[in-house]
Amino acid sequence: MARQFQHRHALEIARAAIRRVDPVGMITDSVTLDGDELRIETGEQSLAFDLSAYDRILVLGAGKAGASMARGLEQVLGDRITEGLVAVKYGHTEHDSAASGDTTGTGGGVRDPYSPLRRIRLIEAGHPVPDANSLRAAREIAVLADGADERTLCIALISGGGSALMTLPAEYQGGISVTLEDIQETTRLLLGAGTPIGEINCVRKHLSGISGGHFCRIAAPATLVALILSDVVGDDLGSIASGLAAPDSTTFDEALRICERYRIGDRLPARARAMLEAGVAGTIPETPKPGDPVFDRVHPVLIGTNALALGEARSRAEESGFNTLVLTSRITGEAREIARVFTAIAAEIAKRDSPLEKPACVLAGGETTVTLRGNGLGGRNQEMALAVLAEIATNPGDYRGVTFLSVGTDGNDGPTDAAGGWASGEILRTAGDLPHEPSSPSEVIARGLAENDAYHALDALGALLRTGPTNTNVCDIQVLVVE
Repeated sequence: MARQFQHRHALEIARAAIRRVDPVGMITDSVTLDGDELRIETGEQSLAFDLSAYDRILVLGAGKAGASMARGLEQVLGDRITEGLVAVKYGHTEHDSAASGDTTGTGGGVRDPYSPLRRIRLIEAGHPVPDANSLRAAREIAVLADGADERTLCIALISGGGSALMTLPAEYQGGISVTLEDIQETTRLLLGAGTPIGEINCVRKHLSGISGGHFCRIAAPATLVALILSDVVGDDLGSIASGLAAPDSTTFDEALRICERYRIGDRLPARARAMLEAGVAGTIPETPKPGDPVFDRVHPVLIGTNALALGEARSRAEESGFNTLVLTSRITGEAREIARVFTAIAAEIAKRDSPLEKPACVLAGGETTVTLRGNGLGGRNQEMALAVLAEIATNPGDYRGVTFLSVGTDGNDGPTDAAGGWASGEILRTAGDLPHEPSSPSEVIARGLAENDAYHALDALGALLRTGPTNTNVCDIQVLVVE
């Protein structure tokens, strides 16, 4: 009972955070139509557009939250939309509860299928490694954007994952080009090296014909309004979906140095390396930079962030009676190392009521990385939860009443069906009685960490959280509860 009680509080807090950044609600809250006036209002921006000045309204975009964003925009604009196309991740086309009520992770959320979109088409594609549908989506979206003129209002729906879901290999005069396979292999190498997402995007932008501001060049001279849901620490518009609607301040030289720094430069596909070297030599042009005229009619609008989700989580925790602290929305670094920070804080609260008195809730968000050492299955949230479990297992008495949850707000952690994982002393105690796992919990944890196999380790311990796709995406959230 204790486990269910403690896990329920952490889960409810996480669910409140994810519901707050539901794209349908954020679109309908911030975008309104009054006659011919389209207004976009956020806490920091206010824009208005006279739709009578446009002959067409195109809706284009990419990202894990694309289906929800499209649904919200159709509710506002309806038949005023001429046509649209958005690339989404496989399975991210239905409405789902923000997180399952099942604390052990054995079930999914209650599904409520979307009413069919009437004006905007969806293409499901690969993520985090692009596939043939990613290429198809990019080509079709590029054709639509290229047909836009001065009397076209183009509304771009952009969210995390857009880099992979809409992939257009770059081609330059002189035969300098890359293929989808080159980008796939480069992406795998960067991910396997534990490269932070901002640096991954720097490389991908310089191999792309649509990211890094190129999309804005294709759509010019149309008016382009980008509604953006941030999955990037710090909310840098040039990094979200590899800067589809923003200037690129990075360079070919930086991209090549990133590959060298993570020791994958000599393993890059030959065409990818040749393109980066050509860019460094000035043989091919740089990505569009700040001040480029292609951005004169581009209006990026940030409508959802990790910080917004954490604010709602804090409110829910306080309503539930917890003394609450939001550490940061900018956590980065190795998942295992961040786990040590959370366990240190947990032990301090449990034993000394510092920096918060019990009952306490500590919240954080961001995006960590995992450097692959083995060939197992998992994701950064599962890796972090398993590392927290490892620390708890060393001295369970220091962590009485502690529950930790790390969850991806999109419902997918790595290439798995889990959103994240749990850690608590109760998990370790009940796992000792699992009939299907002959090893001790400590052995399961150690093997999982050694082989980067957090998924199977947590599954054996009954500590996976499965939610199904949430159709939003604002990085990850960590919830630490001390009863």
